[in-house]
Order: sequence, then C-alpha cells, then structure tokens
Amino acid sequence: MSSAALSIEQDAWRPKYNPWLVAVVVALAAFMEVLDTSIANVALPYMAGNLGASNDQSTWVLTSYLVSNAIILPISGWLAGAWGRKRFFMGCLGIFTVSSLLCGIAPSLGFLLIFRVLQGAGGGGLQPMAQAILADSFPPQQRGLAFALYGITAILAPTIGPTLGGWITFNYSWRWIFFINLPVGVVTWFLLRRFVEDPPYLKRLRGAGVKLDYVGIALLILGIGALQVLLDKGQEDDWFGSSFITTMVVLATVCLISLVIWESLQKAPIIDVRMFKNFNFASSSLMMFTLGILLFSSLVLMPQFLQTLLGYTSELAGLALSAGGLVLLLEMPLIGQMTTKFQARYMVAFGWLALSVAMYYSTKRIDLQISFSAAVWLRIAQVIGLGFLFVPITLAAYIGISPEKNNSVAGIINFMRNMGSSVGTSFVTTSIARRSQFHHARLVDKTGVDNPSFLNSANDLTQHLANQGVGKHEAQIQAYARIYQSLQAQAASLAYIDTFMILAVGAAIMFCLAFLLKKNNPGAGAAMIAE
Repeated sequence: MSSAALSIEQDAWRPKYNPWLVAVVVALAAFMEVLDTSIANVALPYMAGNLGASNDQSTWVLTSYLVSNAIILPISGWLAGAWGRKRFFMGCLGIFTVSSLLCGIAPSLGFLLIFRVLQGAGGGGLQPMAQAILADSFPPQQRGLAFALYGITAILAPTIGPTLGGWITFNYSWRWIFFINLPVGVVTWFLLRRFVEDPPYLKRLRGAGVKLDYVGIALLILGIGALQVLLDKGQEDDWFGSSFITTMVVLATVCLISLVIWESLQKAPIIDVRMFKNFNFASSSLMMFTLGILLFSSLVLMPQFLQTLLGYTSELAGLALSAGGLVLLLEMPLIGQMTTKFQARYMVAFGWLALSVAMYYSTKRIDLQISFSAAVWLRIAQVIGLGFLFVPITLAAYIGISPEKNNSVAGIINFMRNMGSSVGTSFVTTSIARRSQFHHARLVDKTGVDNPSFLNSANDLTQHLANQGVGKHEAQIQAYARIYQSLQAQAASLAYIDTFMILAVGAAIMFCLAFLLKKNNPGAGAAMIAE
C-alpha cells in the first residue's frame, strides 16, 4: 500500500476508547520510566554502603541502566514493527516492572547491575512507544495537545526525580525507589491491555519482511554502549588521559560510522537512517539532542551550585527547582493549544530565544550571595523556553513523514533527547571542573606577597581573628585558609557562569536554525504548507 493510502487509512481510523484515556495510560508508563533515569542518582552512596561497594563502583548502577536504555531506543520502531506495538509496549512494561522488583531485592552490587541492565532494556521502549501511540491515536490537528501531555512526563519527571529519590532514601531505604514502580507498573500494564490497540496499518505490517540484522545489532550495541560509557566515565577518568576512555572513543566512532553505512544499505534496517534525508526530521533530531543537553545541563547546574557552594541540602535545592516544574506543568497544555494556531517553527524559534536569554541572564544572576527566592525565579526563567520547544519540535519531526514511520520517528527522537541528556551531564561536570581549574590558577596569581590588596586583606583578617582570642600564629594560618577557601568558591562560581554562557550560545545557534524548518499547517498538525 502506498504512503498516501496509508495516510488516508490512518486519518480515517480512530481508537475504540477515548484517546485522552489512552494518552493518560501511556503517559503514566513513560513518566515512570523517565523518573527512573534520575531518581537513583542521590541514592548511590546509600547503595554503596549497604552493598559493600565503593562510590566509584556504585556509579555503574546509573551507567548500566543508561547503556541498555540507549541501545533499545533507536531500534524500538523496528521491534514494534516485528512484534506489534501493543505487544512490544506491554512486554517492555512487564520487563521494567519485574526488574524493578529484582533491583529492590538485589543482594549484591553485581546482581543489582544485572537487574538494572534488564530494567533499562525494558524502559527503553516505553518513551518512544508512548509517543508513537499518541501520534496515531489523535488526529493531526490535536497532536500538539497530546504531545503536551507527553512533554510533561519527559521534562517534569527528571526535575522531581532527584528530590523524590532523596526523600525516599533518607526516610525509608534506597530499595523503595525501585519498589514504588511495582503498583504503578502492574496497574498500567492491565490498563494498556484493556484500552490500547494497534491501528490497522500496523496490524498489516506486523512482522512483514522481518529479518534479524545481526551485524546491525552488534554494531549498535558496541557503538552506543561504548559512547554511553565514555560519556558517563570520561571526566572521572580524565578523558584522553585514560587508555580505557580512549579505547571507548575509538570503538564508538568506528562502530557508529559503520552502523550508519551498513543500515543505509539494508532493505529493512533496524534503524531507518534514510529518514535523516528529510531536512525537517534531521533538524528536529538535532534540536531535540540540543534540548536534551540544555535541559539536563540546567538540571545538574542549579542544584549542584546551590548544594556545593551555598550549602543547601538536597531537599532545599530540590524545592528551589520545584517552582520551575510547576510552571512547566501549567505551561505545557497552553503550548499544546497554541500549536493549533501558530506554526511549529515560529514557536520553536521563540523557545530557543527565550532559553538563550534565560541562560545569559543566569550568568548575571549567579553569585555566592544569591538568595533562595532569586534562585527560584532564576529557575523559572530557565524553564519557560523549554515548554515552547518540546512539543513544537516533536510536531516538526513528523512533517513529511508517512504514518508507517511513526514508531521509528518516536524511537529516534527520544534516543536523540536521551543522548543529549548524557552529553549535557558529561559536559557540565567537565566544564565545571576544567573552568574551575582555569579560574583558580588566575586567582592564585593575584594572591602573591607582591599584591598589596591581598596582603591588606590577609592582615585585616588575621587581626580580626586575633581580637577574638585566637593566637597570632594560628590566626594567620586561619586567615590564609579562609582566603583560599573563598578563592576556590569564587573560581567555581566563575566556572558556572562560563558554562551558562556556553549554553546561551548553543541556544542562540538553534534559534537561527529554527527558521529553516518547513512550514506546517497549524490546523492540521504535521501537514506541510506547499511552498
């Protein structure tokens, strides 16, 4: 059947049950999975202590999940086509739920890592299948509203994950961050079985011409696995100063380039790389990758700054971020409505502009005297642009793509966002460390004995401590120690400013790219306007 006939058939088909009921069910599954990507972060020291492992070893709890998750994401469209989307979705949810139980009862770190690999593999299919189901369940003109609901799960879940994980771990046990998935997973599985169905074209295409591509799968596992490991461990192992990281870079580069070439030559590829010939899809993928970088960079930067330099607890830092989450919760449905009135590319351009301005504004507001209320408002400013990006970029990705590619579009778009989040997290940790060293060296140069201002400050502080009863020699030592501590904090603060500036420039570049996206008809979702 031709693409035009499939499109007509898809437009005529409607799900048996209210599509909003379907949307809530699949969004719940996606929310649970996205939450699990960040909820375990703060529990790592508790896991290490309870399981007799070092802190470095415990970080593999995150890496193992991300690696298996990243491998499944790009091939989820192929897997859904081979087994049926509903069946694949239910299978992923079942694996995710059962493995959550196994993670919670794991007797050792080795078993926990094995179960986290299973959990990541099961979770890898939940996000893209939820998005693909939404794309098929709603008529094109209502997709923006549906994607707004999905956007709440994709953006809000990582925001509340660390705070929720910290609260559960502190008040109960780290094992409960996995156990909370059980009731949600079981209920959602039965709801999926009852209310979700595959559209006619997917039933007809199911398993058609499916051939297991062993070469493609092997290249994918090696390439994505190596890429995820080097992003997660790069800064910790000093990047190219480590032979292990260098090996991972070479392995990832060779395997991923080979994967693209191999898949482009296959009649039924596990990853349809030919879709990147569509300019809108390629641009949307790049923007979603960049959105992942900026979203997770800011999610890491703000609480890290508040905790390491201002002494906030994890709960208080999470509270400072929560207002931004609330703004997104209120903003996303409005954005969904706006997609029916404004072209996606103009909304995307506004979102990147707002995000660039917010990141630049952050360079002016971030300092060691920032108040809690100022931090809250700063976070609100940082998230306003995110709502204008997620939904319109997702809509733009479908422009010019035939319905039978919906599963593949969802898989690759979510893969790009997830890889962006890994790159963003790695970028932040590396940037803060390297720029802190740079500013530390420059500030130290100004604290020599030949600097009168430094000597006056040191003498004044020494005299102040001596007046409080501290011995003269000890007062001098304490004065120099306090000045050095202040110097370190100033260097770190300047590093945060530099990082926010880089993010502002990145968003500005995406703002320019937004105007190259194809026009769409706002009243018809992803339908193009003839030019």
